[in-house]
Amino acid sequence: MIGSGLSVLFLAPTIRDVSARIPLGTSIPSMTVGGVYAFTFGTMGMTLSAVGALATAIMWTVIATLRSPRGDSPIQTRRDEIVLFSDDTRRFVERTIGGHDHGTQYLSRTNTDR
Repeated sequence: MIGSGLSVLFLAPTIRDVSARIPLGTSIPSMTVGGVYAFTFGTMGMTLSAVGALATAIMWTVIATLRSPRGDSPIQTRRDEIVLFSDDTRRFVERTIGGHDHGTQYLSRTNTDR
């Protein structure tokens, strides 16, 4: 329980930092592991350890909810990278086949579709 309590204390500044962006690939597994530990400790009769693990799972849930990257975030997510790659590939093929203006390859989709 002491270890879980310390992890909650160390994670608390992440909740207060509005610029923090913790990937869901980090927070969801940590949240899940904390929940599994809490359940396991609870079924073994280790109440204090279960409470500590549950507190850690709750902290990671709050972090996943409040501090995961969003579309308006300056930090790109994996989905953003895939979308950018597919847009670049589409523009490259269109330019190669259709002879489009080379200057438009650096514009985002919203600028070129207007």
